[in-house]
Amino acid sequence: MTDTAREFDIILWGATGFTGQLVAEYLAGEGTLRWALGGRSETKLRAVQQSLLASTGGVEIPLVVADSGDEGSLNAMAARSRVICSTVGPYARYGTALVASCAENGTHYCDLTGEVQWMARVIPTYQSAAAASGARIVHSCGFDSIPSDMGTWFLQRQMLARHGVPARHVKSRVGRNRGTASGGTVASMLEVLDEARRDKNVRALLADPYSLCPAGTTGPDERDQTVARYDPDFQRWTCPFIMAAINGRVVRRSHYLLGKPWGDDFRFDEAQLCSSRAQALRNTLAMGGVMLGLSTGPGRKLLQRFLPKPGEGPDRAQREAGHYELFFHGVHPEDSACDLRVRVAGTLDPGYGSTARMLAESALSLAEDPLTCAGGFWTPASALGEHLLERLTSRAGLTFEEVAIA
Repeated sequence: MTDTAREFDIILWGATGFTGQLVAEYLAGEGTLRWALGGRSETKLRAVQQSLLASTGGVEIPLVVADSGDEGSLNAMAARSRVICSTVGPYARYGTALVASCAENGTHYCDLTGEVQWMARVIPTYQSAAAASGARIVHSCGFDSIPSDMGTWFLQRQMLARHGVPARHVKSRVGRNRGTASGGTVASMLEVLDEARRDKNVRALLADPYSLCPAGTTGPDERDQTVARYDPDFQRWTCPFIMAAINGRVVRRSHYLLGKPWGDDFRFDEAQLCSSRAQALRNTLAMGGVMLGLSTGPGRKLLQRFLPKPGEGPDRAQREAGHYELFFHGVHPEDSACDLRVRVAGTLDPGYGSTARMLAESALSLAEDPLTCAGGFWTPASALGEHLLERLTSRAGLTFEEVAIA
């Protein structure tokens, strides 16, 4: 089936969830887009459809009913659309059959997953099918991991344009931010912890910084930062960043998929900037305590009282009051005077408002832009690159800019 024969450009799978509804609101402003709301409950989909009427000029967005446990319904859905945009997690529990359907049907796909262990399973399992059908599968199209992935790609582009060589080492540092983790992100994190507790192979995979690259891939990077550490380039103390375990692996996969243009000795690490050593120590201890608590039954039961559940999230005012910034410091291979730094910033809550826009623009890029990559599993930077950068900066409220090194 050719793209022109498909009924829809995009089907938004999981449109009734909290993040799914935010993506739906964003897509409702795309007047010429042929798209549909997808989910397993027609009643809930109908409610979302009606809530969008003011944004669509009274036009009812079509509904597609399917079930993540019904392979036939997923195949039928995938065959109707050029792109499936999925917000349904935990993906290790609900996403595999849909990825398989997209790979087999030549349907492009994007999602919000940060579940490294799941990506490491589905990539080698369905790569051949996606390559044969032409389906472009792009994971991690939200706050994890577009800012880190595209920020590194943008910095290296600037470094090559300015100095003719790539940065040997890119340091990603999370600066000021305001927002909350989404209920879906928390649910995915718990899924990863449960799998790691049951399976030592999953634990080994999560410890491997190159676990999203082909088996046997090695490099200079070691385990993610777990302690408070002073960074002389930023002249600031840093603490571990909880998303580093996802973002770093996506960045390294981008480097691999792009043909290792930044060299075999390319290094990447990510941490959070702190105002003092004391804050770095406090944040490190707090994060360690939360992760330990979530890994045990009693601790999880206690902490879950305070964590958002899937389907929950902040109201519009809270989302619009959110913000974030990440800095990327590129280390020149020979002359520190030629080091480069860029800033990536967003104007909305990272886990909800900005994530919804990043995912929507990724889906739109897959549906509308003249991409050159073949079928297979990709990252945002390696598949969408320049097209996504333009979309993020002109439409999604992100900025990418070179900044002075203090």
